[in-house]
Amino acid sequence: MHSVALALIPWLDPQYILDHFGAIAVLVVCAIVFAETGLLIGFIFPGDSLLVITGLFAFDRGGQIGGIPIWVAALMIGAAAFLGGELGYYIGKKAGPPIFERKESGLFSKENVDRTNAFFHRFGPLAVILARFVPVVRTFLPIAAGVGRMNYKKYSLYNAIGAVVWGVGVTFLGFFLGYIPPIAYIVRNYIDVILILAVLVTVVPAGLHYWRTARKAKHAAEAEQAAAQRPADGAAWPTEQ
Repeated sequence: MHSVALALIPWLDPQYILDHFGAIAVLVVCAIVFAETGLLIGFIFPGDSLLVITGLFAFDRGGQIGGIPIWVAALMIGAAAFLGGELGYYIGKKAGPPIFERKESGLFSKENVDRTNAFFHRFGPLAVILARFVPVVRTFLPIAAGVGRMNYKKYSLYNAIGAVVWGVGVTFLGFFLGYIPPIAYIVRNYIDVILILAVLVTVVPAGLHYWRTARKAKHAAEAEQAAAQRPADGAAWPTEQ
């Protein structure tokens, strides 16, 4: 239905998932959602786009994905988002401080950590829900909650609400877009472009930040080396005889 196959990232293309995984297509989508919300590399996944397009393709197939009704599929996606958030909290509680305190590495950058912490402090417990709709933050915030030892029962409640609102809600949003032909047409026919742009919007800033970080580290090392080669304060530079 769309013109250019998304060969470089087929595992993010719902059409590919539906065509190649059949009845387990929903499980593949759930695995991607779980990874985005529960694993530290999850911020590279365009979760919002994936959910919207998955819902739209379900509409095109009579309300089913691989034989599974859309409402069941949406609940499964919501459950995967919830479990991912729970894993993120556990990681933060058990191993978070070393991750959040490590030096710049491009991937676990201080910028991402600061952005997540600022989001958390601004919105409080509601951040657990709101973060679902903010790329990068939705990956790191569960870890921040674990690091900060947020009350687990309270966190788990907000995590469940966020998982339902985002996982179930956005999937159904995609489904109901099918009732608006002009928008459905754009999404349906430019799915590759949408997904590529979603990936670029997520990955390119991280790549640029990594490049800048590497440059700063290199310049700092060069400056430190130059300083070490200078004479100590009070020492005279050698003069020509």
